[in-house]
Amino acid sequence: MYMTKSARVLSILSGLAVLGALSGPSAAADSPTLARIKSNGAITIGHREASIPFSYLGPDQKPIGFSLDLCAAIVERIKAETGLPSLRVNYVPVNSSNRIPLIQSGTVDIECGGTANDKKRQEQVSFSVATFVSQPRWLVKADSGLKTAGDLKGKTIVVTQGSNAVGFAQGVNAKEQLGFNIVQAKDHAESFLMLNTGRAAAFMEDDILLAGLKAAAPNPDALIFLPEGYAKIYYGLMFTKGDTGFKALVDDVLSKQMASGQFEKTYAKWFTRPIPPKNENLAFPLTVELTERIAHPSDAVD
Repeated sequence: MYMTKSARVLSILSGLAVLGALSGPSAAADSPTLARIKSNGAITIGHREASIPFSYLGPDQKPIGFSLDLCAAIVERIKAETGLPSLRVNYVPVNSSNRIPLIQSGTVDIECGGTANDKKRQEQVSFSVATFVSQPRWLVKADSGLKTAGDLKGKTIVVTQGSNAVGFAQGVNAKEQLGFNIVQAKDHAESFLMLNTGRAAAFMEDDILLAGLKAAAPNPDALIFLPEGYAKIYYGLMFTKGDTGFKALVDDVLSKQMASGQFEKTYAKWFTRPIPPKNENLAFPLTVELTERIAHPSDAVD
């Protein structure tokens, strides 16, 4: 069929437009996760119940936190990608033990919590670019007389089941020959309770999670950190392994927020200002390591 010159030009431009759309962020429309979300007319977000300030229950028992705010921006992008402005958002509580299986089964589309990205977990799930950089530390009671990790020799210490802290505590125990009795609690709340009731002499977890629990305690000054800090840990949002389209969408949203300054504003809201439930300020400013990741977004781990 004969086409005029102008018609041919329009046809070429149209083809280029389609090609550009397929190669850009909208290529995420081929994502299995997005396909499931569109089919269900809903996205299911996994959240933690006591991972202050990343993901926890607020005074009204609804999930709030830094990671939830980041995921809210991702949800808005997904609404645009799927053409579902009234997309429902379902929240499912997860813990250290079940969060990865729930992602793998497709029960949860994205976990918006405080989860560390490491090479072992990368064999099971995928992570966004880093949203936080932390270090494992020890939290003890101020009146315990404990000054260093060496003082914990032969004592019962608690870690949360499924947390990276389990491996770190075991490593410290083996390297330093401290003879810990390592107890694993079901979640951070139970670990914290064991410390406060004296059933454990120390609680090992990432510094910011411990800072959040400490700030929310009835008497924050009754708890102190031991000076030792261990390897750097990079947090990220977690989702199905190998879903490159969904990862491209999530990383694009976060990277643009980092470039625009919005990410730092959200960070300040949760880490350097009073937060619920007690209006405590964690006073945890941006670290050099996280500032570097904001300037150069990456999901790389050491």
